[in-house]
Amino acid sequence: MSADVRPIAASELPDWLHTVNTGFLNAARATESDVARLAEYYDLDRVQGGFDTATGRCVAAFRSFAQELTVPGGAAVPATAVSNVGVLPTHRRQGLLSRMMAAEFAAARERGDVLATLIAAEYRIYGRYGFGPAASVSEWEIDVPRTGLDPQLSAPADGGRIEMVDAAEVRRIGPELHERLRALTPGMVGRSERWWRLMTGLETVSYRPYTEKFHAVYRTAAGEVAGLVLYSADDHWTDAKIPQNTVQVRDLLALTPQAQRALWQFLCSIDWVTKVRTGYRAPDDLAPHLLPDPRAARVVTAADFLWVRVLDVVRALSARTYEVPGVLVLEVTDPAGPAAGRYRLDAGSGACARTQEPADLRLDASALGSLYLGDASAVRLAELGRVTQERPGSAALADAVFRTARRPWCPDVF
Repeated sequence: MSADVRPIAASELPDWLHTVNTGFLNAARATESDVARLAEYYDLDRVQGGFDTATGRCVAAFRSFAQELTVPGGAAVPATAVSNVGVLPTHRRQGLLSRMMAAEFAAARERGDVLATLIAAEYRIYGRYGFGPAASVSEWEIDVPRTGLDPQLSAPADGGRIEMVDAAEVRRIGPELHERLRALTPGMVGRSERWWRLMTGLETVSYRPYTEKFHAVYRTAAGEVAGLVLYSADDHWTDAKIPQNTVQVRDLLALTPQAQRALWQFLCSIDWVTKVRTGYRAPDDLAPHLLPDPRAARVVTAADFLWVRVLDVVRALSARTYEVPGVLVLEVTDPAGPAAGRYRLDAGSGACARTQEPADLRLDASALGSLYLGDASAVRLAELGRVTQERPGSAALADAVFRTARRPWCPDVF
């Protein structure tokens, strides 16, 4: 079989969407309304399809869009976010994804993107394209009766207050709150207006059923919005007619530990609720330790999540800050090309440039992506054979330089 890879035409969007859905094991077809709405948001120059030359049918899909990723130090770095990747099972192992990825990397470099990002559904695919897992997530299930919290004390102890609000208010205050938190949190990505419309039900698509949510805001004693939670709840009763409901957190943003404490206390004080699912949090999230009994929070998910691929090493390493001063010379191998070379990083000044100096560490682009946000350990990667020390102690120095006091966090699937 042979196939052409190219940007799709507007008329091909319905078949392209069906290919995406098929790849994600969703047999539903997009409606005309779905297609019309997505055509408004998608940049079709960044939507690729693989088309079987014999039948003309779309057999592979790939899309990217502009994104900003917060890196250590608070800078927002331009990235190309990769999404909607799928190849029909009839056309796997024919190089279609490799061709689409190569085309995207070339276009991204021309646009000036520093990084590429994605959420990997499968672990083994994306390392060969230079992506590395850069931020993980954990989800806890809180056994409310075991927490030791007093359910009568739902009001914040710091003089703030919790208010129930409607979806329109979330769309009004949510974007600003998110941007303030994103500036403080490496790994977070920007959210579009459409993200808020989909999250609050103002816009829906037929193949992704919308779940109604409750919305609550935390305000400080001075009245400033410092936290927001969107959650849903099931309706489970025992045979003895005793409610045992579970709250599922869909989004929780908190600018301060006080805001986090107030929101988790609120969720654990809701009548009829015996369990709270936290949603995807950073692995070092405070939530369990805000409870009198942290063992009431049981880990139910612990997984890699955001993957990063460095396209421009000099700009990427110059954009972030570092925990301690130090000089490292990195030799990066990259068969796909963009990141290959030898680079001198001065963590004290934050300067990075190509160099001919002897390398301290040798690593591939995937390992560099894993190190970039500060979550991975160069020492562990060296023990796994993914980083080679050319100078003794250089992996330990890389850990001291790259790693961050708090782990990066990306709460958003894209």
